[in-house]
Amino acid sequence: MDKQYGTKNVYLVGLMGAGKTTIGRSLARQLDLEFIDTDREIEARTGVSIPTVFEIEGEDGFRKREAQVIADLSRLSGRVVATGGGVVLRAENRANLRASGFVVYLNVPPYTLWERTRHDRNRPLLQVDDPLLKLKELYSQRDPLYREVADLVVDGSRNNAQGILQLLIQEVGEQWKL
Repeated sequence: MDKQYGTKNVYLVGLMGAGKTTIGRSLARQLDLEFIDTDREIEARTGVSIPTVFEIEGEDGFRKREAQVIADLSRLSGRVVATGGGVVLRAENRANLRASGFVVYLNVPPYTLWERTRHDRNRPLLQVDDPLLKLKELYSQRDPLYREVADLVVDGSRNNAQGILQLLIQEVGEQWKL
């Protein structure tokens, strides 16, 4: 790991389908940092898929597990972390993200998210009659919270992944210059 990045984590926040995992993996590779996806971490800890956690424990059970993962990661440094879309719903998570890292909000409008996620059955919150309406509701609820926690807001709908990656490498690099 490159020592200049050792003091903070980089957290990617945004709704499901915003590109947090894709961009996070590439960013971690470019910066030579470890990449962690909080949903994959929850799956590794529980031994079951996210939809199964939702089915057995409900959204509240999932959010408790997510909060524990964020608390654990906030004690580490030098990681690029792709968070779950609802991570900002708990004040303790927002506080942990702000205190331990540089937070990037990948802002993508609901229709674009719907296009990206409409065939994905691994999204428990979108298993409803009108997933686009659900995405609009989630966006309306969460956008202010993402903005509250973000150090940088990136328009994820107008830039391609490579363009976003280059912007983040520049912005994140600036944050760690001593």
